[in-house]
Amino acid sequence: MTVEVSHPDIIAAHCQDLATLLMRHTAASGNTIYPTAIEPLSFTRSDAVYTTFREVYEPLLAIVVQGQKEVFLSEETYRYSTGQYLVVSVDLPLNRCVIDATPDKPYLGLKLNLDLMQLCDLVAQITSSSGKKENSLRGISIGNADIGLLESVLRLVKLLDTPQHIPILAPIMLRELYYHLLIGEQGEVVRQIATSGSSMQRIASAIQLIKAEFTRSMRIEDLAAQVGMSTSSFHQHFKQVTSMSPLQYQKQLRLLEARRLMLSEEFDAISAAYQVGYESPSQFSREYSRMFGAPPMRDIERIRTA
Repeated sequence: MTVEVSHPDIIAAHCQDLATLLMRHTAASGNTIYPTAIEPLSFTRSDAVYTTFREVYEPLLAIVVQGQKEVFLSEETYRYSTGQYLVVSVDLPLNRCVIDATPDKPYLGLKLNLDLMQLCDLVAQITSSSGKKENSLRGISIGNADIGLLESVLRLVKLLDTPQHIPILAPIMLRELYYHLLIGEQGEVVRQIATSGSSMQRIASAIQLIKAEFTRSMRIEDLAAQVGMSTSSFHQHFKQVTSMSPLQYQKQLRLLEARRLMLSEEFDAISAAYQVGYESPSQFSREYSRMFGAPPMRDIERIRTA
């Protein structure tokens, strides 16, 4: 389904203004993430196409102002380009790939880490409970940026030119940006994660419990009870939000951590397997190969020589 974008000329002009600002605040140096003086805000610039390794992304808003990017969740692909945004509403293991970038016209994007407490406060003020049944949504979505959202982003980025005003004005501008996000095309996804007692918020709580003890054996019944859901409902909502079962989510966390240990701390495969909770090195090797396309040490050697 194609969604018609209102006022495409204004959207394009705002994206061009943002691209000009981001070019000024970044440099031509491959692909780099640039932090800013506004703590939750960072810029991304890439002068060539590239693919990142899978990692767990926390809740964020990412907007493309020039170029095109793909994000992968398990077998699902999410593509977004100039004037579109990505919302990640729960912690998810993702790959990302810039697919449109050249030295003359680099990929440019901005990322805003979402403050769920601020969102919850805003949702409580602008939303009333309807009492209707809630259907969990996927914890990742693509939307078309509207004029209000882009104008609030523009004001926030321009604030970097007057850093003395950031402590006072940035919180106000971030609140305005959150408001436009909540009333925009993907507002329901953001609203669910920021609504107390929603199924998505309970799944987000379960994800934090899994992340805290991912090396230990996990009983789904206990996890469901901890977030106040029946086992069957928990399974259903968890898969709807994350695209995978709780055990598959835990497995991905284990394998990602094992890869990090081998790559950054020079663990061998067997030591990494035991460290992340595997009891069988052969099972670890099979599941690692299935996820990353090669046995553990061959995968690590491939990364180091790339």
